[in-house]
Amino acid sequence: MREGVQLTQVEAGKRYEVFHTDCPARDMVDHVTSRWGIWVLISLRSNDLRFYELRDSIQGVSEKMLAQTLRALVQDGLVWREVEPTTPPQVTYGLSGFGREVSEPLKDLFDRITQRMPPRSQA
Repeated sequence: MREGVQLTQVEAGKRYEVFHTDCPARDMVDHVTSRWGIWVLISLRSNDLRFYELRDSIQGVSEKMLAQTLRALVQDGLVWREVEPTTPPQVTYGLSGFGREVSEPLKDLFDRITQRMPPRSQA
């Protein structure tokens, strides 16, 4: 069973006003650019992952913060969540088409940073 919000494309010429505090797009921007939101989106770009695989791939995130971040990204329609009815239930997460589209510039940013940073000193 997959959970997530299906978003429809906005009519041409109509855009959200993200600088207004009551804009729903502002919440999504906050979720994507949150401390852990970026890491979740980048981690899910290569593979669909189970909760613990995702936690292990993002060093430093607590289970509580990962669960909160995933809940917000699923609600925004950027990440899908699939529950397999086993005992215990196995939960897998992956990027929706929209999530893949939103995470592309983040991947480019990470690639630029990691390729252009000076080498670490051997101190």
